[in-house]
Amino acid sequence: MSFAKIYTRGLLGLNAPQIEVEVHISSGLPSLTIVGLPEAAVRESKDRVRSATINSGFQFPTKRLTINLAPADLPKDGSRLDLPIALGILVASGQLPENCTEGFEFIGELALDGHLRPVSGTLTIAMACQQAQHRLLLPISNVEEANQLPNFEVYAAQHLQDVCAHFLGNSKIEAAPQRTEITSAGYQLDLADVKGQLRPRRALEIAAAGGHSLLFKGPPGTGKTLLASRLPSILPPLAAHENLEVASIYSVANAQHTFGQRPFRAPHHTASAIALVGGGSQPKPGEITLAHLGVLFLDELPEFDRKVLEVLRQPLESKEIVISRAARQMTFPANFQFIAAMNPCPCGYAFNQDSRCQCSPESIQRYQNRISGPLLDRIDLHIDVPPLQATELQDRAVTENSETVRQRVIKAYQQQLQRQQCLNQALSPNLLEQYALLDDSSTKIMAMAQQRLNLSARAYHRVLRVARTIADLSESEMISSSHLTEALSYRGHQA
Repeated sequence: MSFAKIYTRGLLGLNAPQIEVEVHISSGLPSLTIVGLPEAAVRESKDRVRSATINSGFQFPTKRLTINLAPADLPKDGSRLDLPIALGILVASGQLPENCTEGFEFIGELALDGHLRPVSGTLTIAMACQQAQHRLLLPISNVEEANQLPNFEVYAAQHLQDVCAHFLGNSKIEAAPQRTEITSAGYQLDLADVKGQLRPRRALEIAAAGGHSLLFKGPPGTGKTLLASRLPSILPPLAAHENLEVASIYSVANAQHTFGQRPFRAPHHTASAIALVGGGSQPKPGEITLAHLGVLFLDELPEFDRKVLEVLRQPLESKEIVISRAARQMTFPANFQFIAAMNPCPCGYAFNQDSRCQCSPESIQRYQNRISGPLLDRIDLHIDVPPLQATELQDRAVTENSETVRQRVIKAYQQQLQRQQCLNQALSPNLLEQYALLDDSSTKIMAMAQQRLNLSARAYHRVLRVARTIADLSESEMISSSHLTEALSYRGHQA
């Protein structure tokens, strides 16, 4: 046989489209041509494949080889096509049985001696193979990642010789054992580490319970970063499908992630807009997608470039980011919880008329104007974090740990999902009218507050969502005036 077809997968955003590797051997001067929009790593595979094939004890055909990667209009990148190309050549040259690879898909980079090296995007590819009801054969280094997918047969090999021996019937590769139970690793950071700061702790709990965004504002060293870093430890655990969704994103991005934990991303303030939202010639996930179903924390918020911060405005509302390029458009999920921290002025000490602050009113205004009003309007809770007194720091009384707070948050979560099938943060204006009803006194308070604080329609609805969450934490079906007053207090200083 002089023709073979092997199946593999590419990566396009968070999708893994199927690729057919077609190999044709014909008479003519020895050559190897790869067509089908191959990028540099794919074009270089011919040298890796030739050496790996020879060093694995097989003959590399000294004829004219044409390799077509279909569909031809889909760009092919990465080294994961090495293994399917090598197998296609061996089948087409008659060194492996015809149709022996039926029902399988293959990924893997080849070393010059034939060993299989790991590739990125394994879990995403495994999920696509499962949907197509195909088995997947991959490098043994990737088997743990692919095994996170339940009820799916994964075959792992160390060397090209092992793969060929399997299809020749000399030595079978058994399917990797299924992972029976996935245990979530515990969070190392705990809310018990935070001394004092009862009001900021309360705001953090409300934010966790309703999925709200939060801004901490205060002088240096008051615990803003300390509080924000503890947020994942009080959030409810991810569901099984959410774990796979997050793990798939990190698989495509080739980034480290602890399976079972909510992501916590804290990019440096020098990050570019593309680093934050994703992009590139072949668009890759950015920080907001890596924070999907987790927390995005921006410390020193005014130090970020204003144009960088403005790209957050749309994802905060839509919970996704659409990246458009001339050839195609890609949508990445971005359902993250936004937490930010900032100082009140350039030196950091313009808090309660601190004498250490030497900043002029103009410089303070310029500093705070680095954050636009529309972005601030999209943040649900604004909370001051005051300096701690020595007595508070020396207090050895046991404070509530993350697990205690987490149980209250989980209870509020369950109430919301049972009542409206979404978190309070995601309540539409129509649902707010249905589930965030105000009594007469609360209606008057809200009308007065809107006039005094000059709340926009968006801010008005956000106050109601926060009040609904406070009521849920109090296990109250109605929003009382105390719940509404507390919700308004988290926006009052913004006026």
